[in-house]
Order: sequence, then C-alpha cells, then structure tokens
Amino acid sequence: MADFTMKKDDDGVAVITWDVVDKSMNVMRAEALLELDKLIEDALADETVQGVVITSGKPDSFAGGMDLTVLADMKTNAGDEPAKGLFDGIMQMHGLLRKIELAGMDAKTKKGGKPIAAALPGTAAGIGLELPLATHRIFAANNPKAKIGLPEIMVGIFPGAGGTTRLVRKLGAMGASPFLLEGKMVSPDKAQKAGLIDEVVDDPLAAARDWVLSAKDADIVKPWDAKGYKMPGGTPYHPAGFMTFVGASAMVHGKTQGAFPAAKALLSAVYEGAQVPFDTGLKIEARWFTNILMNPSSAAMMRSLFVNKEALEKGAVRPKDVPDQRVKKVGVLGAGMMGSGIALVSAMAGMEVVLIDRDDETAERGKSYTATYMDKGIKRGKATEQKKEETLAQITATSDLSKLDGCDLIIEAVFEDPKVKAEMTQKVEAVIPEDCIFASNTSTLPITGLAKASKRPEQFIGIHFFSPVERMFLVEIIKGKETGPRAVAKALDYVRQIRKTPIVVNDARFFYCNRCIIPYGNEATRMVTEGVAMPLIDHAARQLGFPVGPIQLGDETSIDLAAKITRATKEAMGNAYPASEADNLVFWMEEQGRLGRKSKAGYFDYDEAGKRQGYWKGIHDKYPLADEQPDLQEVQDRLMFAQVLEAVKALEEGVLEDIREGDVGAVLAWGFAPWSGGPFSWLDIIGAPYAVERCNELAAKFGERFAPPALLVEMAENGETFYGRFGVEQAKAA
Repeated sequence: MADFTMKKDDDGVAVITWDVVDKSMNVMRAEALLELDKLIEDALADETVQGVVITSGKPDSFAGGMDLTVLADMKTNAGDEPAKGLFDGIMQMHGLLRKIELAGMDAKTKKGGKPIAAALPGTAAGIGLELPLATHRIFAANNPKAKIGLPEIMVGIFPGAGGTTRLVRKLGAMGASPFLLEGKMVSPDKAQKAGLIDEVVDDPLAAARDWVLSAKDADIVKPWDAKGYKMPGGTPYHPAGFMTFVGASAMVHGKTQGAFPAAKALLSAVYEGAQVPFDTGLKIEARWFTNILMNPSSAAMMRSLFVNKEALEKGAVRPKDVPDQRVKKVGVLGAGMMGSGIALVSAMAGMEVVLIDRDDETAERGKSYTATYMDKGIKRGKATEQKKEETLAQITATSDLSKLDGCDLIIEAVFEDPKVKAEMTQKVEAVIPEDCIFASNTSTLPITGLAKASKRPEQFIGIHFFSPVERMFLVEIIKGKETGPRAVAKALDYVRQIRKTPIVVNDARFFYCNRCIIPYGNEATRMVTEGVAMPLIDHAARQLGFPVGPIQLGDETSIDLAAKITRATKEAMGNAYPASEADNLVFWMEEQGRLGRKSKAGYFDYDEAGKRQGYWKGIHDKYPLADEQPDLQEVQDRLMFAQVLEAVKALEEGVLEDIREGDVGAVLAWGFAPWSGGPFSWLDIIGAPYAVERCNELAAKFGERFAPPALLVEMAENGETFYGRFGVEQAKAA
C-alpha cells in the first residue's frame, strides 16, 4: 500500500495524506518520495485542482523523520562513488520540495501557482518539518503533547532536505540557531511564536482547506523568492549579520570544542548559503550534508543514538516468551537522593509508589523531593498544580513495611553496605508477595552476592540508576547468576514505563558502566601524580566531546566516594589489585578534607556559593608540575583507551552480551565521546590494527594496563570490525 494517497474533492482541494501503515508514526521512505512527487505533478497539472493540503493519516502526529536506510541506500547503491550517490539523491529531494514551493508559478511573474498548505495533527520532526517548510502555510493542531522541530544534530547530522536553508532565510541565523544547533523541539504554540509554523488551530485540516481556497498569488510566494528579499538579522557581510556569524562560530566551538563534525558542517552550510541565491544555497547545503554523511562519525552516531537506542527501548534484548510485566505498584527502600529520585520518576509514570525509610519524617522528606521537582516544573511552564497533586498522590511515604503488601516490584536503594542490604532484603521479603521481583540499585556490589540474602534469587536483579535519576537517560540492569527471565522482563518493562533507555549486563564487579568510568578517572589522577597539568587533562577530554573532564568529574562525584571504592576494591581483589600512586593521591585528598564540590574544596577551589574558582594549586606541593608537558594526543589516547579496553574486556568476558548496549550505555551513562557512537564504534572508526599498535606503544611507556586484550588482537589480525563481527545482522546469520 502506498505511503502517500491523494483525494480530489469537489471544491477543488486535493488532500494528500501521508500514512505509513506499518508504523505508528510516519517516516519518509525512498519509494514514498517518488509517490509524493507523482501526486504533486498530478495536482499541479489538473485544472480542477485549485490547491493542495498535505496532512497525515495518523491522528496525533505528522511525521517522525527520515527512514535512515534511505540515506544508507543512496550511499551503497552508488558503488565506487558513494559521495556522488548521496549528493544526487539529496538534490532529488531538494527538487521535489522546491517543486512544492514554487507550485507551478511562472518563474518571472511569480503568478499562476497553486497554494499548498500543510496540516499537522501533532508531532513533526526532521523531514516531517522540512516538508511543511516547503509549503506555503503550516497549520498545526492545538495538541500540547506534540513536538515540532529539527532534532537531526542530536544524532550527528543536520537538516539536509532544505530545512537548514529555509529556516535561516525564514528566521535569520540567530532565530534559527536553537532549532538547528541545539535540535530544540517545542510545542505547537511555541513553534508559532518562534515563527516555525503559521497557525495553531483546533482543526488544522479544515483551516488549511479554507486557506487554500482563499489564497492569492502573493500569499504563496516565499520571501526568498520575492524581489528585494533581505535575510532577517543580515547576511555574513552585513554589519549586524557579521556579528551574528562571528558569535555563532564562537558559540559552536565553545560548546562542541571542535569534536562534533555536524555542528561545524551546519555552520558552514549556513554561512556560505546565506551569501548566494536560494537555489545555490540548497546546493551548498546538499554538499555539506554529503560531507557529513561521508564522515564515519555521523554513521556511528545515527546507529547508536537513534537505531540502537530505539531498538533497546523497544525491547530488543527482552526475553521473548515472558508476558507483559508492567509495574503497577513499586516499593522504594531508602528515601535518600537516589530513592527519592526513583520514587519521583515512578510516580510520574503513573505507578503507585511506597517510599520507605527508617522513620516517617525521613520518608516524607524523600517525598518532598518530588514536590520540589514539580514546583520547578510549574515555574518553567512544564507542569501544572494539578499534575503536581496527582503525582504526589501516587506516593505513600512511610516507615511501615506492611505498606509494601501488593507491590510487584521492590527497588532497594539503602546504604551501600552488603550487611545493611541483606538485612533489608530479608525484612521486606517477609511482607511482599511471593511473585514480587526484588531489585537492588547498587552501583558496585555484585548482584550474585547480594542475592544470597534472598529466598528467591531467581527473582533478584540489579537496577542501577545514575544520579540524578530524573535527568539521566540510562538504566543499567544486572543479571545475577541465578536471575531468571521474568525478573529481566520486569526490569525492562519498568524502565520502559519510566521512559529511560535500558541496557542488560551480566554480573561482575562494577558491572559495565562503572567498570569503564573508574579507569577514566584513575588515568586522570595518575597523570596528576606524574605532573601533568590538570587543565590539560580536562580540556583534552572536553575536546574529545566529553561533557566534563575527569578531574572536574572527580569533584562532582566526590573524592571520598573514590577513596571508598578504592578501599573496597583492594579488599576484594587482594594481591591482584593494580595499586598505583593515584590511590595515594585520592587518600591524601581525603585526609586534607578536600572531598570535592560538596565540601567546597577538592581538585578545584570554590567560593562560598559553591562556584568553581579554578584548579587548586596546592596539589603541586605534593605532586609538582612537570617541566615538560605531554602533547594533547597522548593525553587523549590515555583517557580513551583506559575506558575502551575495559569495554572490550567486558565483551570478551561475557559481561556485555550485545555491543549495541556497550555503545549506547557509554554515551548515555557518562557521555563517552558522543560523536564516536561509543567505544566499539570508535574502535571501528580507527580500526583494530591501529588500536592494537597504539595500545602496545602506550603499554610500553605507561604499563600493562594498556596491553590490548586478546579479542582485539585477534580482530586486528583478521581485519575485523566489531559491528562486522558482533552486529545484529551477523548475530542473526549465525
């Protein structure tokens, strides 16, 4: 069945409806572009058609974007000339949208065209907005749940179907920047205020029909096609525009540190395109879009942050034969920061929540976390008093364990001590239903060990949240040795309910995420003990795309926590523990009372308000700065390989079962170089042979921790890639 269909009504309006029958939201497919082109040609050629309305067959959305296989196919079908294949395919899309925009009007007089309007029932993203931008008027439904925008930059590309060129000419570079450079998605009313769309109405299809029947020639000429057009805010060589573009360049580099290719390419397309006629601007946009699609970073980001992330959220690793395990009533043990955050996101998802702590006052204090959060949302217009009351009504704060009766999931978030957790597990299991799943939110303690306190270890699992719970996107689910499939399904269904992204890993010390994060911090502190300047270390990480450097991260997560983890790991590993001077640095900082931001003293100095004032120079009394500092590349390689090699070992040892989870987890949990798509994607970009060669160089200079794992060596020898060997398609073939 065709994705686009057209019905010509007696009043002279042709309604083109976009409805991809096998999708809950429309996505643009290659064959659909051809269908739309033919329908537009038909409508423009038919004398009985006065105008066209393009709408959606989905009741609550217009379109979610482009089917990414379209771009992939353009590339692969071109054989030895992938760039030419991409450029030609993109220009064909431009041709179609330009045909809609010009609507058959005379090239010189700009008369005789047929009005074409877009009627959006709800969300319009990516090509779902680029197509309407090519029409002459956009009507959106008064649907507060709808989101409108161009989020492409978030997955490593930019709007390449004319959205970049049109939006800059429509709003000016400054007005377009939040939507192009930040991927901002907004509600219909905010989209109208910003100038993205024209009208918000109760019935967009009816409003669009009325407008089409009354529109005049002048109404359908876009500003950039009209004589005397001037870009809002000015072009790059206009005095006002010059300052805008200088500022934009500085802002982009300041935010991205040069690590994200798409942002630079977007800015180039805007800067160059603003100086030429519109059709030439489209061609420039297509060239830069081709450039970014040929960059391996864009493919890696799209795969990890769109394809793989979506697959995991839809249950790609969920046990197939387990029926729906949606949570109705959840018990949260511990009303500290983590427990309070878990209660908040659970209540917001509509679950009944019982928040337990040692006394009612402490439990109520945990509940107030939700009230404070909702108050902030109300101030920002993101929530209402009614929503706040409904959410708080979902939470029962108490010290009475009997209130846990009827829970189908328990999430324990008490003090990180095996004895405390064991005692709580036994007390709670005495009152909860026998089929209730019990989860621990531990960040480091092995789940198999904690499950020994349970009468039902097959129903015991780890659900590791990251802090702050309400802001972090990832949840790490950990299977103990005896954890059964129903517990895994319950955890996955719960994470889906709270709208976060899950990864499932097997039990091991530090699981997956912390296993990789800890060496990142350790390598940074090792460098400090060697006399490497702290600003160099942090800036090296930020130029790799990490949101914060490892030194700053150490202060944010607290130095006494690092000391506690170090002691516990030493005790657990005994003689196998790889001690280093970095441990002594952490212990020394702890002794000095410099525990990080929370104590207003750590690797940084802070003012009374807790604002960073600069790196603490006193650290050099114990660890003097080296006279000769290492080059940037060496610092970056040490930071990257410290994490990446642990990811490879996690896969090698079976902690990770799916490399998609390794990549998505790394980017969402600790911000691993998002432009790379994650550790396995990064290794595929640089190639296993080079990775092994560089690891051997680092190992010779800095120690065996950089020795390449056997799996990586084997892959280098065989010329393999991780996605070539462990990708989903390969797994299916096996």
